[in-house]
Amino acid sequence: MAVIRGDRGTFHQLLINTLLVSVVNYTVWFAITFYVYLETRSVFATGVVSGIFLVLTAVTGIWFGSLVDHHSKTTMMQVSAVASFLLYAAAFGVYQTAPREEFTDPASVPLWALIVLLMFGVIVGNIRTIALPTMVTALIEEGSRDKANGLVGTTSGVSFLVTSVISGILVALGGMFWVLVLALAVLAAAVVHLSSVRAVPAAAPAADAEGVPQRRTVDLRGTIRVVGEVPGLTALILFSTFNNFLGGVYMALMDAYGLSLVDVQTWGLLWGALSAGLIVGGLCVARTGLGSNPVRLLLLVNVVLWTVTVLFPARSSIVLLGAGMLVYMLLVPYAEAAEQTILQKVVPYERQGRVFGFAQSVEQAASPLTAFLIAPIAQFVCIPLMTDGAGARTIGGWFGTGADRGLALVFVVTGLVGLAASLIALRSGPYRRLSHHFMTVPAPVVGDGGEAAVVARDTSQSES
Repeated sequence: MAVIRGDRGTFHQLLINTLLVSVVNYTVWFAITFYVYLETRSVFATGVVSGIFLVLTAVTGIWFGSLVDHHSKTTMMQVSAVASFLLYAAAFGVYQTAPREEFTDPASVPLWALIVLLMFGVIVGNIRTIALPTMVTALIEEGSRDKANGLVGTTSGVSFLVTSVISGILVALGGMFWVLVLALAVLAAAVVHLSSVRAVPAAAPAADAEGVPQRRTVDLRGTIRVVGEVPGLTALILFSTFNNFLGGVYMALMDAYGLSLVDVQTWGLLWGALSAGLIVGGLCVARTGLGSNPVRLLLLVNVVLWTVTVLFPARSSIVLLGAGMLVYMLLVPYAEAAEQTILQKVVPYERQGRVFGFAQSVEQAASPLTAFLIAPIAQFVCIPLMTDGAGARTIGGWFGTGADRGLALVFVVTGLVGLAASLIALRSGPYRRLSHHFMTVPAPVVGDGGEAAVVARDTSQSES
């Protein structure tokens, strides 16, 4: 049976390239969200933008995962960058040719053409988010993968740090013009850089019970079977799905809440500073790892995160919001690294792209519903409730009144529901079964150059 031959040099090159492209995609995502809200002043429009993003993430994950499994992973990263470049170029054309007043109308066709093109460009970048953890499996030794996942989290933190600062400044200086110029320039540089990095090949196709290689298809049924055969893994994905259902509130309302407290330049700079928490958290994971039981750590981190969600909206204060988000940023790398480490350990390598894509699709599937529902609920129910309605009269004396207090009420209720779900999950049978399985199952075996060895026990059961 083949053993893993680590290739940290290639891994670090891929991290650098991913950092460049993440800067582009996060900049575009932050900027279009800022731009739509500032031009239209519509919480509803901002929520719909988030919903479009999450719908596209949910419906493309499984397909992207199959592409990652069936083709050279570095080739798919290159395809992702080129596709984003073309979509951003088309969006730039729309932005330059449409009259400026078109972008102040929430129902404007040019505005939504710009949004959809940019969202597709960002979504194509998700191929990289699926490919990178599978390349950790291929290029990093099993005992060091949790630390490598911490470096991946650090890369995300650096991306947020850079883009949070520059997106707010660029939008303030010139709307979307300089954002798109920067995006096109950096993507071109990333394509050139990636062409010099050694390719990480696709996994060898899994074999059926007779040893015949399976056809290279999306094979959703086989992927679901693999997930179902791991004790407690389905429950973990469903738990993450529920968390993302609640987390859609963040994507739909956080920018509106922050911009109700400070101006766009301050909000962008604050997010840049808070992103240092992602960097510090990722470096801590890279330094110390996740301990012997990442499953338990994942659930404990969620308990803390939802507690923070209950506390930071208690007062209309940018300081309290900043403190709560700093704790959130410090702990998110632990949660993300824990989930990646679990999947890298319990899922056969030749299936990891599809399982990561499947998990992304299922976990994100609930968030669009939240984003689409919560924006109008906040706009037309909660904000009036806390401005001059029954809520303002009942709890306004100590909770505060106004539009920002309506948004805060949504965050508090969301946090309480998430906290209860996390505490229940910690005491559940699926949690104990997945913890035991993670501690006892052998790690997937990866051969030279990233090709997966065929492990008869796993693949014959998963693919037959």
